[in-house]
Amino acid sequence: MKKSIHPDYHPVVFRDPGADYAFLSRSTIIGDKTVEWTDGNTYPVVDVDVSSASHPFYTGRNRVLDAAGRVERFNQRYGRS
Repeated sequence: MKKSIHPDYHPVVFRDPGADYAFLSRSTIIGDKTVEWTDGNTYPVVDVDVSSASHPFYTGRNRVLDAAGRVERFNQRYGRS
């Protein structure tokens, strides 16, 4: 690899505060805050909105949005009563 053309690739903690879940990975992103990880080292931390611990697809907690209203609209539109 050529020197000084690649970004710094370092360990970063990604944290989902809503699900109280964090994982250590490597990334080029730079976090403003730091956190002490379970191994005793301090790493930059990046807060994310959605992770595998909070995403409905991975947790199996899909939301049903107004299913009864959809059936009623279908019945009104096509004449079922």
